[in-house]
Amino acid sequence: MKIAFTTKGIQWDSIMDPRFGRTEFIVIYDEEKDELSNIDNRAVEGVAHGAGPETAQKFFDLNPDVLITGNGPGGNAGRVLEQANLKIFVGAGEMTVKEAYKAYQKGELREA
Repeated sequence: MKIAFTTKGIQWDSIMDPRFGRTEFIVIYDEEKDELSNIDNRAVEGVAHGAGPETAQKFFDLNPDVLITGNGPGGNAGRVLEQANLKIFVGAGEMTVKEAYKAYQKGELREA
């Protein structure tokens, strides 16, 4: 299973980014391979409108099974993500990536 995180860095100890559309990085954990990969998403910082759908398209292309984030995607981004058929979990905004992963495993995050 591939799990995607919205983050402010690219390591297990990086802080989660509570924002979806303007997240700095997208970290992907592949449970089968036990490896992390990442996508730099900082280019959307200068986008006046449409950052959410642009970021959602990246998730659509990456095709993870699960998205873990802080506050969740907005309406336009949510519509794009619906087509990706992934489960979205929110409430990880004040955690590290590793803490968010463990909270997900324990069922402590809320499904959006």
